[in-house]
Amino acid sequence: MGLAAKVFRLEERISIEVAAEKLRGWRAQRVESRGGEEYALLDEVSSLSVEDGLLRGEFLEDRLVTLPSREGPRPAVATLRTPFALLEAEEETILVVMAKKLRANRVASKLGEILLARPGGVFEAMIDPDQLRALHEANPESTRVIYFDQVDLPNVNVMALYGSALADTSTYQEYLRHGQVWYVVFHDAQYGLTVGVARNCVVTSFTRVDEEKFFRYVIERIVPLASESGRRLRRAR
Repeated sequence: MGLAAKVFRLEERISIEVAAEKLRGWRAQRVESRGGEEYALLDEVSSLSVEDGLLRGEFLEDRLVTLPSREGPRPAVATLRTPFALLEAEEETILVVMAKKLRANRVASKLGEILLARPGGVFEAMIDPDQLRALHEANPESTRVIYFDQVDLPNVNVMALYGSALADTSTYQEYLRHGQVWYVVFHDAQYGLTVGVARNCVVTSFTRVDEEKFFRYVIERIVPLASESGRRLRRAR
């Protein structure tokens, strides 16, 4: 599978300049034991840069892994590199983490603790189901898969449309009557990418693409959807 990213929002708005000050030079060391030996592991924020209102950096995490050797399995320190970006979108601060869901959640939580000096200040950004519907309905022939959740049919949790079934508008409308769009896989001709986008702002590229292009895609195409959805939800409350 290709690259993945997830979009979050901070509970409190924080300027890019202040965020850069808090993140620059941050590091934390911890010790783990394995086989009677202790290993010093380091987490740190690296490669910070600010350009065009975008704060970019990398979160580096040391992890203890087990490697095979002639003498048998032995522990070794491996470093995970996770790119991220912060930007101000309308009334909120958005965080984009370039990783699959579980790792993105972990890194986002840690960055939130650094920025807000407390846990629990980072939330999943959400895309309104109508926004996902619009992605499909604007160009139905480009859609590959649609998943629906919150289904009101007995013993049915999720429904899906694939391939030729997507061309059947009556089936699509029937599914909409019983559920909400949760996940869409579609080809974005403007960027030349086939991507999957979930309502909780998990984005996956099914096209081989370099990291920089995918990062820009998420910033330019997905973040605006999440920001607009956030404003709608807050107005509805």
